[in-house]
Amino acid sequence: MPQQEFVPKAYTLLSSSKTSLHLQSTETSKTIDFTFEALRPGLFRTTFTSESHPLPPFPSARRPEARNDTFAAVSSEEKSRTYLSGEIKATVSWNEVPLISVGFADQELLHTDLPFRSYTIDGTGIAHYSRYHRGSLHVGLGEKAAPMDLSGRHFTLSATDSFGYDVHRTDPLYKHIPLLIRAGPEGVVATFSTSHARGYYSVGSEMDGMWGFFKVYRQDHGGLEQYTIVGKTLEHVVGIYSDLVGKPLLVPRWAFGYLGGGMKYSMLDEPRASEALTEWADTVEKHDIPCSGFQMSSGYTVAETEPKTRNVFKWNRHRFPDPKGFTDAFHKRGIRLIANIKPYVLESHPAYQKLVEAGALFKDMNTGGPGIARLWSAGGGESGEGGHIDFSSKAGYDFWYEGVKQLRLEGMDCMWNDNNEYVVPNDTWQMALDNEHVQGIKERRTDIGLWGRAMHTELHGKASHDALLDVVPHERPFVLSRSGTAGTFRYACSTWSGDNITSWDGMRGANALSLNAGMCLMQCYGHDIGGFEGPQPSPELLLRWVQLGCHSPRFAINCFKTGTDNLVGDVIEPWMYPEILPEVRKAIKRRYEMMPYIYGLMLKSHFTAVPPQRWVGWDYEHDPEVWTNKTLKDGEQQYWLGDTLLVGGVYEPDTTQAKIYTPKNSNSDPGFLNLNAPYQYLSSGQWHMIASPWRDSIPLLARIGGAIPIGKNKQVVAPGDKTNEANLPADDWRGVEIFPPPEDVADGTTMFTSDWYEDDGISPPPAKVATFKLSYAATAREVKVWFERDVAAFVPPWVENGITIVLPVGDGRVVVSGDHESMVEARRPDASGRKRFHLFDPREEMVERRANGLTNGETKHA
Repeated sequence: MPQQEFVPKAYTLLSSSKTSLHLQSTETSKTIDFTFEALRPGLFRTTFTSESHPLPPFPSARRPEARNDTFAAVSSEEKSRTYLSGEIKATVSWNEVPLISVGFADQELLHTDLPFRSYTIDGTGIAHYSRYHRGSLHVGLGEKAAPMDLSGRHFTLSATDSFGYDVHRTDPLYKHIPLLIRAGPEGVVATFSTSHARGYYSVGSEMDGMWGFFKVYRQDHGGLEQYTIVGKTLEHVVGIYSDLVGKPLLVPRWAFGYLGGGMKYSMLDEPRASEALTEWADTVEKHDIPCSGFQMSSGYTVAETEPKTRNVFKWNRHRFPDPKGFTDAFHKRGIRLIANIKPYVLESHPAYQKLVEAGALFKDMNTGGPGIARLWSAGGGESGEGGHIDFSSKAGYDFWYEGVKQLRLEGMDCMWNDNNEYVVPNDTWQMALDNEHVQGIKERRTDIGLWGRAMHTELHGKASHDALLDVVPHERPFVLSRSGTAGTFRYACSTWSGDNITSWDGMRGANALSLNAGMCLMQCYGHDIGGFEGPQPSPELLLRWVQLGCHSPRFAINCFKTGTDNLVGDVIEPWMYPEILPEVRKAIKRRYEMMPYIYGLMLKSHFTAVPPQRWVGWDYEHDPEVWTNKTLKDGEQQYWLGDTLLVGGVYEPDTTQAKIYTPKNSNSDPGFLNLNAPYQYLSSGQWHMIASPWRDSIPLLARIGGAIPIGKNKQVVAPGDKTNEANLPADDWRGVEIFPPPEDVADGTTMFTSDWYEDDGISPPPAKVATFKLSYAATAREVKVWFERDVAAFVPPWVENGITIVLPVGDGRVVVSGDHESMVEARRPDASGRKRFHLFDPREEMVERRANGLTNGETKHA
């Protein structure tokens, strides 16, 4: 990007109120406008525009209404204004150039613009300079190479098809989200640009002897619309950001199970792909590995005759003679299908010429014809000419919408929006802007540079989402999108880190990507377990990766390992190494057992935006170690899954132990329990070496006082499913694993409380949720429990059966009820020797016994 900076000065005040101001510079013949609004506590909006640098025409967040009653203009001078709401203070001054400073009253400022250079016109775009605070933690930007801490680095704000990327070096990757968060113990501040135009972010990677240390956001086209968000904690700031761009979507419950995949199967001609895939489904069942979904790669769209290229929405009838029969076969095995669809058409596509004539593709002003790009056509590295769908066009949007509807009617349950980074080679390509989703926007320019390639990723998600809902209105749509913007995830409920590579470093670095993704509201996010590209993983690496992946929001094994036959590639299968099959099966079944916990975290994120997978310092802002230790700030070694499980990993071969830090908020923190042998108690605020033999487990610690709701260790039918073709068992049993303080320190004075949410797992918004709260206090002899529920909106099938309380391995205490309405009965220990107790309401128990024809001495509880 050429540097053509011009810093407007000589601003005058055009208007102001107790929550806003409008400045204007007429230093040149082109008027420059600057506005600032205090919208609500912790949220401010800035614009910097001119006639040739308009506001983003299709912003990734819609402008919220200001709450004028929450701010007061506490200072109004000739060249400055100060706005106050509670502890939050923002000041705008314009002696030379506009300068914004934001923070908490009587504390060091969290954000300050760079004097004399804050807001600049830079060619066709802008640049915004602000102070860089060395030592702070910087996170966000959607999906950036590890480590998690973005400090001192330079990033491209764009998206590309980064097949086989280096998790520590490649930039950009797949997402375009200009949200940068600066966090520290004194508070958190974020800046977010709504533009889809390409740009760059220098997060302290540049400095100058005169200008000092600074951050700079550079945007290639158009003016600036930027929100500044302030809060005491990461949770506070992420929550305000979610109010702005939208909370994470509801995700179907089944999508948190094991998702299979592999390019090879759908690329086969002999045996036919449909036969190979059905055999795969039979094999996964034969090995007693539960599976909920399969990512159907694009081989089903490859033409039967030359040129054998990918034709979206067109079935290969040799490989799949009966598409509906094929999808029915998978449904009878309880496996949903996720169809790979790519938003482009090659010149060989049967609909290409029709789409060109209808204006469904971009227009190249150099040729007067459609925009032509090199696009992936067949095998690895092979390409052909064609064009991307212009989702601003009615013809392109409708083509996509109708194609998705047809796939859904043929039995494809979900859409996999793949290769949607919109790697378009020319900013001047023109868009049609004639569909209802962009009509009415007052912007005369039609170039993709200003509007942004990434806006099409968002509209791509909307078209797939709405078409699915059109066909099956009683189910929440599942759209898996490889690329994404802040607005995309209003329509796509899941994403992943793309085409990663097989390596120990890749497994470790992926944790950092997950943590930044979660803070940018990609909260059903994960990785291709074992690596998408690269060599086959060793048995040790595959098992370690499966163990880690089973403790993350999304668990999928999908790959296209290029080799001698790049048309087909190779695959990873859970049973590929018989010597570790029992351990792989155990890890996957444990994931299904934990489904109520994992799914409950998703429901909580839908309401609160709290990520299921969290940085170790989340909620531990008072622990100095999380802010000063580089390993923890890198975010590669450990993380929280919910607020009970602290997950570590083993990231080197031939290693049988790992170091993990147990965070601490205060001296009263009760500590942690090792969930694997030797099952020891671990104090908070310390580094611990955890034994982790590779056939046993990765480091897994439970926070003392936490709880993990569990269910059956197999796939169950969701209460919201209208059919049950696979005859899956009902979700009619619920246990809760609790972790009381050790007997020698438990005095019964501390009450611990955990809650979780459940719904029917299928229905679209608004969510009808049941809430449950389990509280307990422990002495040396007993653990007293209280169980509360609110099932007014939804009654899970297990409720009348009560719950089973599970104590840790080696805990010999008894569980008793803390109220007079519930009863507790001892149950036989589980396979690990853990003591179990059935907590139930005897009035409901009697009703259920009569309904099931049982006498008072009989029980159907395990």
